[in-house]
Amino acid sequence: MVASAWILTSGFSPEAQATLTVFVAAIWLWVFGSLNDTYVALGAASALVLANVLSAEEFFAALGDDTTWLLIGAFILSAAVTQSGLALRATAWLSHRVSTARGLVHLMAFAVTLTAFAVPATSGRAALVLPVLVALRGVLPAPQQWLVKVLALVLPTVVLFTAAASLIGAGAHLITVQILSTNELPGISFTRWIVLGLPYALVMAHVSAEVVLRMFSTSAQRAEGIVLKSTDFGETVTGTLSTGQKRSIAVLGAAVALWFSEPLHGIDPALVAVLAALLMCSPQVGCVDFKDTIRQVPWNLLLFMAATIAMSQALLSSGAADLLASAILGAAHPMLFVALVILVSSAAHLVIQSRSARSAVLIPLFVATAPAIGVNPVAAAFISTVAAGFCHTLPSSAKPLAIFASAETGAKPSDEPAAFSTRELMRVAAALFPVHLIVMGLFAWLIWPALGLNLYL
Repeated sequence: MVASAWILTSGFSPEAQATLTVFVAAIWLWVFGSLNDTYVALGAASALVLANVLSAEEFFAALGDDTTWLLIGAFILSAAVTQSGLALRATAWLSHRVSTARGLVHLMAFAVTLTAFAVPATSGRAALVLPVLVALRGVLPAPQQWLVKVLALVLPTVVLFTAAASLIGAGAHLITVQILSTNELPGISFTRWIVLGLPYALVMAHVSAEVVLRMFSTSAQRAEGIVLKSTDFGETVTGTLSTGQKRSIAVLGAAVALWFSEPLHGIDPALVAVLAALLMCSPQVGCVDFKDTIRQVPWNLLLFMAATIAMSQALLSSGAADLLASAILGAAHPMLFVALVILVSSAAHLVIQSRSARSAVLIPLFVATAPAIGVNPVAAAFISTVAAGFCHTLPSSAKPLAIFASAETGAKPSDEPAAFSTRELMRVAAALFPVHLIVMGLFAWLIWPALGLNLYL
């Protein structure tokens, strides 16, 4: 593969030739290799430095980028929320307010959407939501255990779609913003991302929840009443909030409020995240130990992000993105180009499983091609990033699906298993794919332009 890429790009500049060759090797290893994705990304970025496409300073600069610090602070915040038991308490508080199966499913979908503002990355949100499924399985009566399978499919599905609601919803979002900045294009702020992404997230959360509910239940089951009490979830979810829970809510609420109001005060979201994390771990105000919590930060993800950002920068600076994009998409009509962005980004998970890796490969191509075709490159980057949220085909296509597919839910051998099969997941993907494309088309051509994200130049 490396030799073929080197020969086919022999007419390009040495920098573009080296960059495309390294990218082909990295994509091959991501798709077919057994090496860790981060190991491959770091190796590829190092190879680009050795080939003089990137300087060592440019490679290491990605580790100190403000998006990396935003994720570090947000992960510490989410660890404190998880350890405090707020997730289970919130589940109990919400559950006793519903009376039907449909109400429970849609309420859980809405609650999962809100976690995108407090918990970074889809894997972190899936880990936060999984105990909710375990708790509900333990309190739902036997005739309504079918709801557990529905929720086992709905919760990770909603986690993936609603990542679009927030800038910290997925590492791929931060990579996209950094690529725009590297290419000297207008960025997308935390607040701006919410304005654009939250409406899409809410629509897809409830549409996908309804689709899955109808696929795995009968009309009689959906009409059944549900009676859940807070006490069913145990004594720890009743009574007054603990000191740790109160402090977690206060610090998290302040951080989210500052993120939302960034245009008013101008404090960088990364600095807000770091300060909130310091408060969470402080001896007087905090509720978690800094030394223990810092170990829970997914450094593997952060290193992967830094390496793929460096690779994307090389793709742009070497001119390889322009050459490749012109060869593939250069003659497309503007409307066809947008349709291809949506389709390719949605289907790319079948080839490249990592969401961040997909953005690192696709966003530079779309950004490089869009202006020549008459499409706003910022809009193309945002649309591609949101469309890449569809990765529901196989459990291996996304970490939330793998977490829920293999998780222990406390089921007894005689009970209906909560974990879903690959065949069931593929059925869900087949039903949701056309829905996803239709909703993406409506937002790309109608709603997002109405919200100020101009599609064409």
